[in-house]
Amino acid sequence: MKSRKNSQLDAGDGIEANNAGWSFDIPGSLFDEHIARSVPFYREGHDLIARLSDFFLVENSVVYDIGSTTGSLVKAILARHPNRKMSITGIERIPSMVEYAAGRVEDSRASFVNADALDYEFGQAHLFTLYYTLQFIHPSVRIDLLKTIYEQLHWGGGLLMFEKVRAPDARFQDYMSQVYKEYKLANDFTAEQILNKEQSLKGTLEPFSEAGNLTLLREAGFRDITSVFKWVCFEGFLAIK
Repeated sequence: MKSRKNSQLDAGDGIEANNAGWSFDIPGSLFDEHIARSVPFYREGHDLIARLSDFFLVENSVVYDIGSTTGSLVKAILARHPNRKMSITGIERIPSMVEYAAGRVEDSRASFVNADALDYEFGQAHLFTLYYTLQFIHPSVRIDLLKTIYEQLHWGGGLLMFEKVRAPDARFQDYMSQVYKEYKLANDFTAEQILNKEQSLKGTLEPFSEAGNLTLLREAGFRDITSVFKWVCFEGFLAIK
């Protein structure tokens, strides 16, 4: 068997990664297609968030999308409100993603900032979005970000947070993992690419269970929380201040 030591792993769609070294520093043109094939209802989640934003946006609303990557969610929210006076800021740690997003979202109401959300100084906002972002932030500081979001939300403002979630016990986790692998195989990833992606995400992707995420949200200050999306090991939450 060929040794893979010090070699990059084929994660599919022309994306290569290192063992325990996944990075979002990949071409934006490859990202959306790769994630759409990897995460069930990825684009539909953008549409759902855009629809739910109706309940939180007023004139001159302020919105933050944390972990904005290619700007697809920002674009969906803006398209939902073509005539509303508002500002939406995408916060993204990868410079190439910021550049790519700024080039494809041609709307003066949008801006993209290369920053770590843990260090960024947010203004008062009506809506925050975390679309499969918190799971990539170290568990020890997730509560810090959620507390900041809660503090900066106007009363009645919302947080829409989508996450990959772990099951409550080993049996259910086994079921979910197998179903998810079958989903990826059906989307034309090879078994080797699926394994390679899992290897690259070690130490980077750390999902919590549904209960774990709810505990974090409550500890941050949120009391009104509901699930708005669920597909096996993927879930969307709406929390209102």
